[in-house]
Amino acid sequence: MVIVETLVSVFIVSLVSLIGVIALAVKPKTLNGVLFLLISLSAGGLLGAAFLDLLPEAIDLAGVQNAMMLTLTGFLVFFVMEKFLLWYHCHEYPVCKNPAHRRRALPYLNLMGDGIHNFVDGMVIATAYIADPSLGVITTIAVIMHEIPQEIGDFGVLIYGGLSRLNALSFNFLSALTAFLGAITVFMLSSSFQGLSAVLLPFAAGHFIYIAGADLVPELQKELDKRKSLMQLIMLIVGIGLIVVTQSLVGKG
Repeated sequence: MVIVETLVSVFIVSLVSLIGVIALAVKPKTLNGVLFLLISLSAGGLLGAAFLDLLPEAIDLAGVQNAMMLTLTGFLVFFVMEKFLLWYHCHEYPVCKNPAHRRRALPYLNLMGDGIHNFVDGMVIATAYIADPSLGVITTIAVIMHEIPQEIGDFGVLIYGGLSRLNALSFNFLSALTAFLGAITVFMLSSSFQGLSAVLLPFAAGHFIYIAGADLVPELQKELDKRKSLMQLIMLIVGIGLIVVTQSLVGKG
């Protein structure tokens, strides 16, 4: 059942990649306003899942010292991936701030980075389900909250790079399917290595903390308007609150 639940969750997350089609029917100004709120919600969801679910579970399995060390390792690994392997994130629509000569390369860089990102998401979801199915549900919700603004941004990047709308949707969905490979990889490894969750859960927490701290919060800090900044704070808290509510609904925490 755990495998089935994991694959269903991964499929739902993969379907989020098709949300980019909404961008076609929404004015850029309106879409930017929605993304402004979604990014705040996403940051709260990821931080809530990391600190309220993944880390406590990791500490139970690996102990405080080991869990903290592995979380820090995960954070550093994702820093290296983004810095040196061109893991590309963009939360601005429709044009990302890149030199003109990189425009044609953007779709390929984006798809490569997104594929790695989705592969890791699949690993994170599978690891959470193996540790505790309720933790898997919470982790899936946190991933979805992040994927919505990211996938809209990714779709804008692919269009900007010259792909047709149909190709942009198709390639983005195919990239999302790499999450299945990540999930299957974890299940294959877990059958051979006992205690895999004790290693991967804090690593996953580092992954969530890195995305929130390095990608999302810096975007929020660019906003200087007091009213909008207050809205950001409220949505950040709402994102954390959704994780807490989910905990109670699935009987965890």
